[in-house]
Amino acid sequence: MRSLSKSAASLKSRREIFEIAVAAGLTLAGIAGVIIDSRAPALAQSASVTADQLMAGEALPDVVLGKADAPVTIVEYASMTCSHCAAFHATTYPELKKKYIDAGKVRFILREFPLDPLATAGFMLARCAGDDKRTAIVDLLFAQQKNWAFTEKPVESLATLVKQAGVTQEAFETCLKDQTLYDKINKVRDHAAEKFGVNATPTFFINGKKQTGEITPETLDKLLEPLLKG
Repeated sequence: MRSLSKSAASLKSRREIFEIAVAAGLTLAGIAGVIIDSRAPALAQSASVTADQLMAGEALPDVVLGKADAPVTIVEYASMTCSHCAAFHATTYPELKKKYIDAGKVRFILREFPLDPLATAGFMLARCAGDDKRTAIVDLLFAQQKNWAFTEKPVESLATLVKQAGVTQEAFETCLKDQTLYDKINKVRDHAAEKFGVNATPTFFINGKKQTGEITPETLDKLLEPLLKG
């Protein structure tokens, strides 16, 4: 699990990364202020929010997987550079999709909660690809996280990686200069921190009930089966 306080410690290095990127002509819009200090009291583990609160209008439209009338809704707040988020998507998410989403039992929504500029860049690129490709790019970035997020030249590695999804260098640069998109992604994060007490990734809300930290396939079953009985 990665928290906002821990991510603040890496702010200097992340700024240095994007100073290099700026020098190369890749300007991520509005770098300053990407790390937030959440002063809202965090909801305790297993605390709940109402469905209306959780599904109220966001700065960006949700990309929803699964049936609209599924009995269980899972909202995940994740950061593209969070190793625990990547681990969840590598080990548990395939089971979640196969057993629950594709079976019509779960509606799944992943929302942006970037903890550093590089994570913001990843989410921006996923959104720029369009709703139909957003999930595929998120999956790609999580699957290849160590090959771009934790390299000596992460921006170059990121550009190379997303080319696999058809993102040209020109589109890459244009996307990272989109101030409006940058602001909306950060509004999604800020809203989660202020209204729902999210301060670490991954954080899940399962039918409104908060669950913080990586979830194993076994834990997932234990959490979902009681909600699906009857």
